[in-house]
Amino acid sequence: MARASTDVTIPDLAGRRVVVTGASDGIGLGIASSLAAAGAEVVLPVRNLSKGDAAIARIRQTTPSANVSLRLLDLSSLSSVAALGTTLNDEGLPIHILINNAGLMTPPQRQTTVDGYELQFGTNHLGHFALVTQLLPLLRAGHARVTSQISIAANQGAINWDDLNWERSYDGMRAYSQSKIALGLFALELDRRSLEGGWGVTSNLSHPGIAPTSLLAARPELGRAKDTVGVRVVRALSARGIVVGTAETAKLPALYAATNPGAKRGCLYGPTGPGHLGGSAGEQALYSRLRSTEEAQRVWQVSEELTRTGA
Repeated sequence: MARASTDVTIPDLAGRRVVVTGASDGIGLGIASSLAAAGAEVVLPVRNLSKGDAAIARIRQTTPSANVSLRLLDLSSLSSVAALGTTLNDEGLPIHILINNAGLMTPPQRQTTVDGYELQFGTNHLGHFALVTQLLPLLRAGHARVTSQISIAANQGAINWDDLNWERSYDGMRAYSQSKIALGLFALELDRRSLEGGWGVTSNLSHPGIAPTSLLAARPELGRAKDTVGVRVVRALSARGIVVGTAETAKLPALYAATNPGAKRGCLYGPTGPGHLGGSAGEQALYSRLRSTEEAQRVWQVSEELTRTGA
């Protein structure tokens, strides 16, 4: 029996184990809620257990029988990623869907992870790279689909190869674009390596368009004491149904990419409205920044070196 989420039909996921990063609020919580309603066992790796408990409570408001649980994860800490990898590998259950959704955006001043990497690059990309490589045995066992959530920001900027850590000249938006380009290139290289190596894993990309999420909201821990002008404008447009999406539509591309039998490996899914900013989910052309196999291979190699992992 199929279940519908707005205009994305999700297959029955009973017996499937799903991991969604960044699911304690925002788009990730919406994604996790829809997957739980479709019968999946949903694992929420979270940094804040109190927020995680609140997320589970919200999921069970609409799906009382939801099979959902928390694990600890701080994507800005490679030791935390390794600990989660150990935990899930020790549990020994195949993972059928992994959605790399978590992310943070544009701290006004340069910040670093506990491992010394620029915060956005280290969290949005390196943390997910390390997580996938840690979980690869379980992903292979589950013939998993891995969907990585990028951004329309990946359609601008470039990898700053001469200064990956933005130590010489920090620009929050350019650093954010780099982190999402890197994540996208990694996801495509994962799919190529899986095909060549017979891993049985498929990997694709999604992006949520623009919607009133917490990415640009007040985040004191990031040095942002109040909401940005940008997020206030997005909220106003979204409330009026003008161009941008909503919290409901923003989750649809990832759900489609991760669960629809027709969603293809190595492809990008996003909103189909004007400018791909909002609307229903569909396939769209791969961004120019994501089309170079050589760049993708370089991202993989550098990421292995920085995270001290490999596959």
